[in-house]
Amino acid sequence: MLLPRRALFVGAFQHSTSNHLRHRHNTLRPLRDLFSASPTSRSSSSSSSSDNPKKKYVPEIPPLEDPSSFPSWSYEPRDYFQYELIYQSKISNARVGRIHTPHGIIDTPGFVAVATNGALKGLDFRQADEAGQQLVFCNSYHLLLQPGPEVIEEAGGLHKFINRPNRPLITDSGGFQVFSLAYGSVQESLESEGELKRAKKNKRKDQNKPSPVKVTEDGVYFSSYRDGRKIFLTPESTVEAQKSYGADIIIPLDQLPPYHIDRQKLLESVDRSHRWEARSLRKHLEDVKQQAMYCVVHGGVDIELRTHSVDYLTSLPFDGYAIGGSLGKNSEELIELLDWMMPMFEEGHKKNKPRHLLGIADEESIVGAIPHGIDTFDSCYPTRLARHGTLLTRNGKVNIKSGVKHSKSYGIPIDDECNCPTCQHYDRSYLWHLFKAKEPLFIQLATVHNIQYMNDMMAQRRQEILDGKI
Repeated sequence: MLLPRRALFVGAFQHSTSNHLRHRHNTLRPLRDLFSASPTSRSSSSSSSSDNPKKKYVPEIPPLEDPSSFPSWSYEPRDYFQYELIYQSKISNARVGRIHTPHGIIDTPGFVAVATNGALKGLDFRQADEAGQQLVFCNSYHLLLQPGPEVIEEAGGLHKFINRPNRPLITDSGGFQVFSLAYGSVQESLESEGELKRAKKNKRKDQNKPSPVKVTEDGVYFSSYRDGRKIFLTPESTVEAQKSYGADIIIPLDQLPPYHIDRQKLLESVDRSHRWEARSLRKHLEDVKQQAMYCVVHGGVDIELRTHSVDYLTSLPFDGYAIGGSLGKNSEELIELLDWMMPMFEEGHKKNKPRHLLGIADEESIVGAIPHGIDTFDSCYPTRLARHGTLLTRNGKVNIKSGVKHSKSYGIPIDDECNCPTCQHYDRSYLWHLFKAKEPLFIQLATVHNIQYMNDMMAQRRQEILDGKI
C-alpha cells in the first residue's frame, strides 16, 4: 500500500481504549503536568531509576492560552464559511454535507487533490475542474521558497496567480515539509526505524553534520533546499504567508514528531503544537480576510494525548478540525484510531464544523474513514500512481506496464464506466505504448483519469450514505 505523506508520524504507544476513555481529562493544563504522575517508566535501557535517582530536568514552558482570552466575536458563526449538514447516517457517523467558501462549494465527503507548487502534476486546472475537482491543496513551504509570498500577493493572490478564480483552495503551514528535512521521508522513516537511509549510506560524511532543522519555542529554523538560505518559520510568519496567498482554508504551524519517539518527547511536542496553533490563530484573527483556519489535532495513537488535544483545540475558535500527527503506519491502525477518536467530534458545537484527514486519501483508508465522519481527504495518491503507470478502476488497479496483458488490449478503455476524456478516446494498448515510450502525454491522460475516478468514487460514497448503505 502507498503510505500517506503524513503517515510518517506514527505514534509508538498503544493503550486500552475503554480504560482511557473512562478517565478522559477535560483540562487546559500543559500535557507535561497532565502526565507528571504517570506510573509508566520512561527511564532508558542504559540506566534505571535506582541507578539515577535524580529527577529529569524539565524546562519551564509557557502555559496554554485560555480560550476566554480570544475575542468573543471569534466564536460566532462566519457568514463567508460554514458547514451545512445535508444528511446524517442512521447506521454510522458518516454524513453528507457542503462546505461553503468564498470561492465555491465543497461537497462532502470529498477528495482534495494536491498541487504542491500551485500546479497539479500532469494536469491543467481546467481539466481537473471538468473531472469534478473542487478543493485543491497547495503547499506553503514550496511556495514560500519559490516564487515567494510577495510575488503571489502582487499577482492578486493564489487564485489569480494559478488562474483558478472560482474554486476553493487550502494551504498548509509548511511544517510538514520542514520537519521532513530532519526526519526524512515517510518511506525512509518507516523502513529505517527512525534512522535515515541516506545517513547510513554516508555515515562517515554526515556523522558530525548538524541537523538541518532547529526547533525553539519561538519557531523553527531551516535551510532552503533551493539556494541554502536560512529561514525562520514562526506561527505568525506562516500565517502572514498564507494571508498573502489568500486561500479559503489555512492551517496553523504545528510540530510533527518522527516515527520513533518516546512518550515524554511526544507529550512535549503536542504541547508545543498547541501553543504554536494558538499563536497562529491569534495572528489570523488580527485580519481574517474571509479565510477559515483549521486546527491540527495531535497526540499520535496515544488515547490520552489525543483526547487532550481534541479537548483543548476544539475549545478555541477554529473554523474546522484537521486530523494530523501520528495516524498509524497502515489503514488498520488509522481506522482503529478514528474508531475511538471521532465520537469526540460528535459532541456539542464540534459536530457543526468540517473535519479533514491530513495527507491520507488512498481508497482503503477513505472507505474505512468515511463511516467515522471524516469530511475531506487530501493526498497526491492518484497523481503519483498515474505517473508510475497505475490506473484506478472500479475493478481494481490496472498496472499499464504489463506488456503481455495490455500491449494488445485494442478497443478496451481503462474503465468501461468512466466518462473521462482518456476512457472516451483511448484504449489500454495505446496507453501502454505511451508509457513504454516515456511520452509525457501518458502522464496527462493517466492523471486526468485517476482524478476523475477519485471524484466519481466520492460521489458514489455520498449517494450510498444517502441511500442508507453507509
